[in-house]
Amino acid sequence: MADKTVIKILAENNLKVTPQRTAVLEVLLNLNNHPTAENIIEYLRLNYPHIPIGTVYKILDAFVEKGIVKKVTTDKDVMRYDAVMSKHHHLYYSDSERIEDYFDKDLNKILNDYFRRKKIPNFKITDIKLQIIGTYTDDTKT
Repeated sequence: MADKTVIKILAENNLKVTPQRTAVLEVLLNLNNHPTAENIIEYLRLNYPHIPIGTVYKILDAFVEKGIVKKVTTDKDVMRYDAVMSKHHHLYYSDSERIEDYFDKDLNKILNDYFRRKKIPNFKITDIKLQIIGTYTDDTKT
């Protein structure tokens, strides 16, 4: 049985509630690691081995179109999916290709104030997303 949250999200976005859509959305919401389509398919194969790969891609495209998930591209042009829709940026670990959500209201204010003052000609900013690239360091080993 599909999670009530998943059913609600699909219904609110005028998407028919199907076993395939609920399975893909459940995976996206449960995998908190910005999965690739291949990661999602691999995870689905454990419980839903008969969902066609093409169907998964079509579902992901529909979710992006409806604003249920966003696409995130890594530094190496790998397409990943993000189910966290609230305002945030990303920390991209180039040594492991891990992506973490980064929430910082102060950074958002700095960026918004900066671009409001800049007034880029003939351009209206609708959103600002940073991908901060770095490598893992263990600051406890000093």
